[in-house]
Amino acid sequence: MTVKTKKYQLDNKTYISIALKSVLLEFWWVWFVPVAIMLVPLFVEGALGWSIGISITLIVLYILFWLIQFAGVTQLEQNKILFERLSYEIDSRYVMIKLDSKRGMPVNWDAIKKVKKGKDHFLLFMSKVQFIYLPDKIFRNENDIRFTEAILKRKNLLKD
Repeated sequence: MTVKTKKYQLDNKTYISIALKSVLLEFWWVWFVPVAIMLVPLFVEGALGWSIGISITLIVLYILFWLIQFAGVTQLEQNKILFERLSYEIDSRYVMIKLDSKRGMPVNWDAIKKVKKGKDHFLLFMSKVQFIYLPDKIFRNENDIRFTEAILKRKNLLKD
């Protein structure tokens, strides 16, 4: 059986927020740097203001760096296809990303590294910031969602 979805266009803001959240969680260890700087006043007298200022600046610059990266991805010509109206066909062999009835690209299951199931979507990650976002609203009925979930579990991409 093949699950065929309705056409869906990934919004730039949705892409940026998902990618930013993914990177911030992936590089969780970076958050220890501002914390370590905040501990400097325990050892150096009068460094409280500097440590707070440097920590806040680092946090803002780090988040701003990634925001600029992801905003740039949405503007690049080679990534334009990610933000067009696409439909998907999901079966046990691959996920077919279709631009129209004649043009499409299969993504084999081994290209998908991990899957996250949200309360109203599936996220199929191929890399840290390259993913397929499948909101529940693009599926034709509840059975399609359950079948997609069963395929993902069978492929050991989605844990119970």
